Amino acid sequence: MEPFAIKDCALIAVATGERAQTLRELRDRLESTHPGCIYYHFWGGLLEPRFDDPEYQNDFASWAWHGLHEARLAERLGIIDPTEYPDLEDLRHELVEVIEEVLDESEILGWMRASQRFHFIRSQIVVLDTAVQITHPGDLSEFMGRMSLGSIFYHFIDARRRTEHGNNDFSEWLMGLGEEYAPLAKRIAALDPYFTSLSEMRRDLEGIIRAFNQKGIP
Repeated sequence: MEPFAIKDCALIAVATGERAQTLRELRDRLESTHPGCIYYHFWGGLLEPRFDDPEYQNDFASWAWHGLHEARLAERLGIIDPTEYPDLEDLRHELVEVIEEVLDESEILGWMRASQRFHFIRSQIVVLDTAVQITHPGDLSEFMGRMSLGSIFYHFIDARRRTEHGNNDFSEWLMGLGEEYAPLAKRIAALDPYFTSLSEMRRDLEGIIRAFNQKGIP
């Protein structure tokens, strides 16, 4: 049985020098900015919260509210769930499409200057080896409760762009252990990590695995 090697990670913010002060400028920058910017502005806040208002999960929606003071635009951007898109280019397309719909509805909004610029930040992930390995799936719940938030991010969120089928590392490992663990792997894969916090995700994962260890998951 191949052990599960627990990794930790951190997201390094890299300034691109790109910025926008109007919605049209934001749309134009989004069409060509590095894919790592899309990733950072959707997922980076889980590791490094940047706004006191938790209502909006991504930086684009937060800027629409805090910079443009446009609640309707912020809501439309805020409900975009990146887990529903196969890759960052599809997510980029959805962002641009939503903004273009808003621009078609309001000519004034396109030229309105925000009270603060949107600065495009690119993410760079640094992976750390914890030297901890799980040799049996029955021990997964015990280790889960002690994992850092960086480990949860790396194995459950970042894994989606690394694995062949866009899955998390826990489910990938469990599926390789045989049919006995297939229900657990599917239950974990069904969790949506976006509209939650990493600490809540860790608690949910621990609960699911503990329940399976006690009585299995039908």
